[in-house]
Amino acid sequence: MRIQFLLFVACGALLSAVTHAELAPSKTTQVVLLGTGTPNAEPDRSGPAVAIVVNDTPYIVDFGPGVVRQATAMAPSNGGSIAGLEADKLAYAFLTHLHSDHTLGLPDLLLTPWVLERDRPLELFGPEGTESMANHILKAYDADIKYRLYGLEPANDQGWRVNVHTIKEGLVFEDDNVKVEAFPVRHGTWPNAFGYRFTTPDRVIVISGDAAPDATLEEYAKGADILIHEVYSVEGFQRRDPYWQKYHSSNHTSSHELGEMASRTRPKLLVLYHILFWGASEDTVLEEVREKYTGKVLLGNDLDVF
Repeated sequence: MRIQFLLFVACGALLSAVTHAELAPSKTTQVVLLGTGTPNAEPDRSGPAVAIVVNDTPYIVDFGPGVVRQATAMAPSNGGSIAGLEADKLAYAFLTHLHSDHTLGLPDLLLTPWVLERDRPLELFGPEGTESMANHILKAYDADIKYRLYGLEPANDQGWRVNVHTIKEGLVFEDDNVKVEAFPVRHGTWPNAFGYRFTTPDRVIVISGDAAPDATLEEYAKGADILIHEVYSVEGFQRRDPYWQKYHSSNHTSSHELGEMASRTRPKLLVLYHILFWGASEDTVLEEVREKYTGKVLLGNDLDVF
């Protein structure tokens, strides 16, 4: 009996250690939800944006409204604890697709860090059309840029610039901190919508962007430590008229569909963002996912850190 008891205690300690190891904070990689919202103007949810910070280097995925202020809210200059989110360090950005709620923060990301002394161009990765968007933004702010360069401000001549890298499926970027792979997702009739898989020294993070259920997304999501995925409420969906139901079902992922997908891909942590509630509560959305998935799932809020 004593041997059985000791074995039980040892097994329990081992299980506890494994669980603790899976959930323990990483000193190398932090994932920050800068915005968890949608095109709906919810005052407590900024537009979709995620920061993956590795060894104090930030990599931003999507840039909804207010992205730079959300980032700097977490920086030491404003009482935060993530040094990599100081404005002048925001130099790598990855766009999933050209929908406005994911790109309205691009002027902010191009210009505000420069005003705050970023001294190198923004490295911008995105689908076809990203370069045209960035160039038109810079043209729109031409007067501002010239005044800062040639007026009394001591502005540098690099931080406002942008190097655009048009992506296709596969490896799109790699440095000492991350390997970034892009993969196509199904988002209605958008011809160029992508998700991203980030591999850091100690984490694999997959971000869906806007996506309906899709076999390619599932393949890239396998083995993820953290899967950050958009979702809409099944309960709220029933309140939509048939036209919008047709639209949303072909462009986005329901809570039940996401639960089923997570059951197949088994991420260590599933994080919900870009959440369409349509009157459903946060608890309802979580329970809808949990009806189909028994793993760990959290409903993301702005400035959550994983």
